Amino acid sequence: MDSRLNDRYQRLVSEHMNSSERLSAGLKALPDKISSFASTQAAWRFYQNESVSLSKLQEPLTVAAHQGILAHCMNFALCVHDWSRLSYKHANKPDTYAITHDTDIGYDLQTSLIISDQTGQPLAPVAQRLVSSEGSFATYQEANPQPIVQNHLDEVSDCIQFLDGQGFAKPLVHLIDREGDSIGHIRRWEATGSHWLVRVKDNPKVDYQAKPMACKTVAQKLAFSKTREVRYQGQTYWQWVAETDVTLTRPAKPSQKKSKKPAMPGIPVAARLVVSRLLSDEGDVLAEWLLLTNVKDVDASTIALWYYWRWQIECFFKLVKSAGHHLESWQQESALAIAKRLLVASMACVTVWAIAADKSKEAAELRLFLIKLSGRQMRHKKEFTNPALLSGLWVFLSMLEIMEAYSQEELDSLKATAQQFLGKDV
Repeated sequence: MDSRLNDRYQRLVSEHMNSSERLSAGLKALPDKISSFASTQAAWRFYQNESVSLSKLQEPLTVAAHQGILAHCMNFALCVHDWSRLSYKHANKPDTYAITHDTDIGYDLQTSLIISDQTGQPLAPVAQRLVSSEGSFATYQEANPQPIVQNHLDEVSDCIQFLDGQGFAKPLVHLIDREGDSIGHIRRWEATGSHWLVRVKDNPKVDYQAKPMACKTVAQKLAFSKTREVRYQGQTYWQWVAETDVTLTRPAKPSQKKSKKPAMPGIPVAARLVVSRLLSDEGDVLAEWLLLTNVKDVDASTIALWYYWRWQIECFFKLVKSAGHHLESWQQESALAIAKRLLVASMACVTVWAIAADKSKEAAELRLFLIKLSGRQMRHKKEFTNPALLSGLWVFLSMLEIMEAYSQEELDSLKATAQQFLGKDV
């Protein structure tokens, strides 16, 4: 993009450094001497510009991912893939559709988020796709919209192949929840040399000690080791981990449940079955994750911790939805317009994550200052939250804009006028 569009992009990112409200989720204009209407018009022109494509808006996020991987990843970069429904019943959006049933109206969002293999800190979303009734809009495909909407695992497999070719400094490990338990797609990832970590269901069988056996049954035969304390549903519990080598030999079933196509046999896939359990003090199993991966030379407790960090993508969805930008209240009139604004808001999230991840004394002082400006209360021993940083950052940026836009004499005059209404002496 040219310098004018770049300047507007930077301005829009700054204007998304705020925690909005559901009933006022529109663009927030910084308080300079430009009117809010003019700011809104400039944003509309920016998004309508043909040079402003999804791939162009993704470029700064990808650069941030490259930089974040160099700074915060040791051996691998974790790439979490997940889906989130965006619910809209706004009459001004003609391309929404019934995602799962007649009253579930909106768009389907897929996001791929890079996180650190050392801390679980989110770094940047490197791919996003928004599906509408007219097709799908993806940051990694120039021809938008794609007229044929693939199922989730087909689309994320294309995304994985694209991301593995982006030359990141560390190899990616692709994390997917139980939706990724598909032997046909696992074989595809294996064939392209991808690193994958998938949560699997209880019943699918693997070959264990030369016998086909359900993953749940295999887990019951393993010896567990006590590894670390983790937070789960607001409480702290011990995580116990076990692992064994297994082989996947079952045929791939058709993706459509009612399909008459026969199951497709394939080559065996060697994998590690890692079982992670959270136990109460009384020894009750509170949660269990059955994990399959082809990542070698990484101990099982680290694999379990990587999957535990998968929740960071849920925090991203929460930050752009109910806890931050209120994405589901945006008034843009199409999936493409929503997708473009989402990429701008995502860059604001990346800025907040960078502030959160910085270990310097200066960054710690900035976080404390932003929390004070946000006016939010933190839980005991909780230094900050990302939504609170976002809220405080907006106040700080507004203060800086005021100081740039108004002279000291103008501010003194405004202060005197305000104090008259507040009943205070000038």
